[in-house]
Amino acid sequence: MSKFNILIAAQSGRLQYEAALFVASLRHSDPGFKGRMIVAEPQPGPRWWDGDPRINNPDVRALLEKLGAEILPFDTEHFGAGYPQGNKIEALKVLPKGEPFIFFDSDTLVTGALSEVPFDFSRPSASMNREGTWPTIELYGPGYSETWKSLYDRFGLDFESSLDLSQPEEYWQRYMYFNAGWFFGPCPDAFGKRFAEYATTIRDDAPEALVCQELYPWLDQIALPLVIHALGGGRPGPELDGLDGDVTYHWRILPLMYARAPDRVIEVMEKVAAPNKIKKVLKQYEPFRRMIFQPKGQKARALFDRDALPRKERAIRNQLKRSNLWMR
Repeated sequence: MSKFNILIAAQSGRLQYEAALFVASLRHSDPGFKGRMIVAEPQPGPRWWDGDPRINNPDVRALLEKLGAEILPFDTEHFGAGYPQGNKIEALKVLPKGEPFIFFDSDTLVTGALSEVPFDFSRPSASMNREGTWPTIELYGPGYSETWKSLYDRFGLDFESSLDLSQPEEYWQRYMYFNAGWFFGPCPDAFGKRFAEYATTIRDDAPEALVCQELYPWLDQIALPLVIHALGGGRPGPELDGLDGDVTYHWRILPLMYARAPDRVIEVMEKVAAPNKIKKVLKQYEPFRRMIFQPKGQKARALFDRDALPRKERAIRNQLKRSNLWMR
């Protein structure tokens, strides 16, 4: 397998603890990983009007470094507190140019050997673990084709070649749309510059077809397929099924993870968190302490049958809230 670097972004609050769990799970599940494990940390500046975004728990910082992660700073030019999801766009500049990379959201657990996944870094791709969250089609407004084509046209991209022709017209899965929980490519500099250009253009000068569309929090997921298409990539093939499968799990919110994750994911997570040097750091974050190290996680798990989960996530959330088991 080719050598590559892994990137996550972390800052003060919840994300620093998620980052610690991510790195600990990588070291547990893929001890043979030879690339660099980089944690990008936004630095204070005018776009962080709500406070210092840097990792503010020295125990977390020490654990990350002990686990072999490199914490690298980056300046926020475009996004910040108003759109913290933009960290994943701006953090790409901390990576070495020309070296293959994969980005993960910090709320991800590594459950298998990432180093054995057969990535083709020359063909960028991203997670298909998504729902049809964008665009929202109004009764008399532009449809899916008109909306997406306006974006491809804005950036001089070929729209037709991006379509999944096995899906019917005006059905959301016909149009390339990703979850930005993971994405990869051959060069973070080329990827990041285009990602920033496309996202800021959509934010500041969107095509007319987007006039009624909400851009937040979907901006990264609107721009991402355009970036991947522009760089010669596309939807992931079956060789990448381990991502969002047996190799990684994007858990998002801990009570949801306990409610619906496969048994093996929970077993890996609890095993990763068990060593004292990791436990004493993670338990400083109350949702981790109560869900992982106290019985609340298993209580949440006992509420649901993984083979017959409610069809809508909202129903799972509501049941957890009624049982006083919702926290993040």
